[in-house]
Amino acid sequence: MTAGNFTGRGAGPGEEVFVGGYRSYALGLLTVVYTMNFVDRQILGILGEPIKKDLGLSDAQLGLLQGAAFAILYTFVGLFIAAWADRTVRKNIIAGTLAIFSVMTILCGLAHNFWQLFAARIGVGIGEAGTSPPAHSIISDLYGMEQRATAMAVYGIGINFGTMLGIYGAGYVYEMTESWRLGFLVAGVPGLVLALIVWLTLREPPRGFADRAHHAPSEEPAATLVQTFSHLWSLRSFRFLSLGAMLNAFAGYGAVGFYSNFLIRSHGFTVGEVKDVIAIGLGLVGGIGTFFSGYIVDRLARHDVRWSMWFPAITILMGIPFTLGFYLYPEKWIAIALAAFPVFFGVVYLAPSLAISQRLAKLSMRAKTSAVLFLIINLIGYGVGPWAVGALSDALMPIYQQDSLRISLAVLVGGAGALSGLCFLIASFPLRKDLAATAPTGAGPAA
Repeated sequence: MTAGNFTGRGAGPGEEVFVGGYRSYALGLLTVVYTMNFVDRQILGILGEPIKKDLGLSDAQLGLLQGAAFAILYTFVGLFIAAWADRTVRKNIIAGTLAIFSVMTILCGLAHNFWQLFAARIGVGIGEAGTSPPAHSIISDLYGMEQRATAMAVYGIGINFGTMLGIYGAGYVYEMTESWRLGFLVAGVPGLVLALIVWLTLREPPRGFADRAHHAPSEEPAATLVQTFSHLWSLRSFRFLSLGAMLNAFAGYGAVGFYSNFLIRSHGFTVGEVKDVIAIGLGLVGGIGTFFSGYIVDRLARHDVRWSMWFPAITILMGIPFTLGFYLYPEKWIAIALAAFPVFFGVVYLAPSLAISQRLAKLSMRAKTSAVLFLIINLIGYGVGPWAVGALSDALMPIYQQDSLRISLAVLVGGAGALSGLCFLIASFPLRKDLAATAPTGAGPAA
């Protein structure tokens, strides 16, 4: 990938730094930041059972802590931080909010009841709201449309690495100390160091830098939140893309929030055994799926951009039978083997969704577009998914006893996943028309 692929009009004075090795460094650093986001989020998942027993929580309360407590302000604050990011220095926002959620993660470990932990989780959500929208905007300025899905896939691996590190690290600390509180402290401190590194070493690229190979730099004023939402919602492809992503997140976050509890209750695993199984499954298998989804979609989309929606639709639907098998099959190691397929297929939506939404956005609304997509994904997907699984499990307890969580996961995760795949398929129909209508002058037609 040469500089010419991304700077067709030539880099201006002082802009040469944003090509070559630095661009890879910036993407790698932002991926590490995203990794830290998910390290913090996974501790409640892996240590859900000891936290539940220590604080006397129900499954529904545990679901609220993992979902709604985090997602409510995360989604709405993210909109305003994104609007700010479209007008100011994005790397400073990333560094500052990273420091905030790292401190709040440490405070989670000091909580002594449900409401204290709920408040600390809200703080984590507020901090994490400021990292992804400006990061997506920077990545889109560094990578042109032909490589953007791959770049977003690399960034998206932070989900899998963070999940793996959070689950394995917190599980290991608990094994050694039998203290769930220490896991939050160990997760929070490195984020403070990373915030300093971001502030000192990450540089701000010119807006629209990578798009100069296709069209002249935009002089349009920054769009408002209302203008951004109105523009995106007028596009049928974005409406169904975002709905598909939301349903996939509902299934994914609902599943991840109770993986540990399910394996402990239904298959007799210990916390130590669960950490190994989930860390390898979600981290390694999910990471491979995340990266290759972006890599494959970038290549397929050169022939027809609708592959950006077809590919996640096909793979998500392929994973549904394996999802049901994982939750319902009685033999634990066969069930674990079946789980590898939905873990691999269930993550392929992210990179294409981010890349296409950035293409549908105008240059002046890229960070806000990311925030709007995350609002839709997280408010219902993350905010409601874990709670819905926990609440249905509590409701089914009198009937199914120990298997109530198993049934709840099969019904909600399997059903939401199937609907997600259908939404991505529907989004493919108007995609070429919507991309042509929103393409900047001189960008050429969508493939």
